[in-house]
Amino acid sequence: MRSPVTGIMLLLLLLLLLIVGYSSIFTVQQTEQALVVRFGAPVDVATAPGLHFKAPFIDTVIPIDKRILDLENPAQEVIASDQKRLVVDAFARYRIKNALQFYQRVGSIQAANLQLSTLLNSGLRRVLGEVTLIQVVRDQREELMARIRDQLDREADGYGIQVVDVRIRRADLPDENSQAVYLRMTTERQREAAEFRAQGNQKALEIRSNADREATVIVAEANSKSEQIRGEGDAERNRLFAEAYGQDPDFFAFYRSMTAYENGLKSNDTRFLLRPDSNFFRFFGSAGGKPPAAGAAAAAPAKP
Repeated sequence: MRSPVTGIMLLLLLLLLLIVGYSSIFTVQQTEQALVVRFGAPVDVATAPGLHFKAPFIDTVIPIDKRILDLENPAQEVIASDQKRLVVDAFARYRIKNALQFYQRVGSIQAANLQLSTLLNSGLRRVLGEVTLIQVVRDQREELMARIRDQLDREADGYGIQVVDVRIRRADLPDENSQAVYLRMTTERQREAAEFRAQGNQKALEIRSNADREATVIVAEANSKSEQIRGEGDAERNRLFAEAYGQDPDFFAFYRSMTAYENGLKSNDTRFLLRPDSNFFRFFGSAGGKPPAAGAAAAAPAKP
């Protein structure tokens, strides 16, 4: 028969084995790598995800993130090569490529962020200090960010860190300079607008002067043409009148008198101070247009 003491010892031994086994294994997640440290000295680096073994009780596992990490850098004031001050807001992305070197040089992500922030600020001042404001803001922004990234990556390599990207989020003038630049730009735009407006007015005057000159020339040519046509019409009319007079002088005199009556005796606009026996009214007294005495004398038979 087995004694109770033996059973208790077996249970204690089994419990001890479980504790030792549990202490000798650890799990590495897919998003991290693990550094095994023994009495403060690193002995192994586990990069593959899954179960791994270590010496129980004496080894310590330090997980280190292997994802791409963000470094948010506070805005810094940088002086460009043309002595223009810029407020630059930049950030970086990096990952830990050598866990052992990273642990030996910086120890933690917080310490790495502080170190990288210092290096990033130094790189910003060094690279942006060699170019002008226009190159930073517009012309060479992509090229400058690549130069800062390469420089920061070389300096961070000694810490077991690989810099993936560096971006300049914002590069502006300081607030006190921005207002002055805005006012100067406004004044310049107003000057350009006034210049364009003056050029437009000058062009409008030229076009208007040309149009007036052309209109004057056209009107003068039209008047000349109309006078010429009117003269030709008058000449033709006089020729016809002359032919009519030559064919029948009495009818011509009658036609001219009727025309004079039509033009002179208009409705509501006729006043004449003439004698009734005036020559103007000769056709009122006789169809032939002759005075009554002359008409009577012409009608009397001649004496033998």
